[in-house]
Amino acid sequence: MWSVLEGFATIGAVIAVGVLLAHLRILEIGALEVLSRITLYVASPALILTLIAGTDVSQVLGRQLVATTAGVAVPLVAYVVVARLRWHRGLGETVIGGFVSAYVNAGYLGLPVAAYVLGDATYVVPTLLLQLCVLTPVGLALLDHDARGSSSLRTMLLRPLTTPLTVAMLLGLTLSVTSTPLPEPVAAPLSLIGGMAVPAMLIAYGVSLRLGGGFGSGGPVSEIALTSGLKLIAQPLVAILAGAALGLTGHALLAVAIVSALPTAQNVFTYAVAYDRSSLLARDTILVTTILCMPVMLLIAAVLG
Repeated sequence: MWSVLEGFATIGAVIAVGVLLAHLRILEIGALEVLSRITLYVASPALILTLIAGTDVSQVLGRQLVATTAGVAVPLVAYVVVARLRWHRGLGETVIGGFVSAYVNAGYLGLPVAAYVLGDATYVVPTLLLQLCVLTPVGLALLDHDARGSSSLRTMLLRPLTTPLTVAMLLGLTLSVTSTPLPEPVAAPLSLIGGMAVPAMLIAYGVSLRLGGGFGSGGPVSEIALTSGLKLIAQPLVAILAGAALGLTGHALLAVAIVSALPTAQNVFTYAVAYDRSSLLARDTILVTTILCMPVMLLIAAVLG
């Protein structure tokens, strides 16, 4: 568990750099959009391409993927129902709220947690591919549709295929399925550029904490409580129940639960800023879930370990 604490400490240190840069006015609030666009259109696609290309996707086809999917679907649908019926959120705001309720920090925290706590980095692969292959393309398509206004169904369905994130994902899947390695002259610069993604996200997040308004300024506190509760309680609980129903036991069930209990991913904040939809809700939910996920994971480990 020390490796998890080290991972959280590293995240906190980089966010603190963003807070300091904003406090010293080295970065202004306009830097949020610049950092978010660099991350969304350049660094994240490079990271995703290299990550998926080096992953054996056949390992995700099993009961863990089904349990993970159930854990994502239930809180996401629950938020959508409440947001539309109670708060009357628009399409873009509903997408971001659904994301912060179920989109796991599977990359930066999930990989080290899986490797050092669970003993095998492949435990996080089902969540990574579910998010990259399904949630991200669909969510970005809806956000793009909301930002650009009405368009035909055909245009909305085809638009994700033109976004860098989706293109990178499809290329990575093709390389993985065909066992084709990236040529070194291509892999080296992609790895270098992809290394920008997480630090840029975290620094942008720190800038928002300092200059983007106080906690709870992005909506009612009850909405932050709902998204945080869905993420930290409902998602791992549903994943545990689904996994147990599918026959998962022991370490396999523990792995599904621990990965599902990870906090909301920082790249949701990047999407929110890039599309100007519920960025403060995303920021506040990320903050709450990041602070509270450690006791939740310790409780899961005590019960299932």
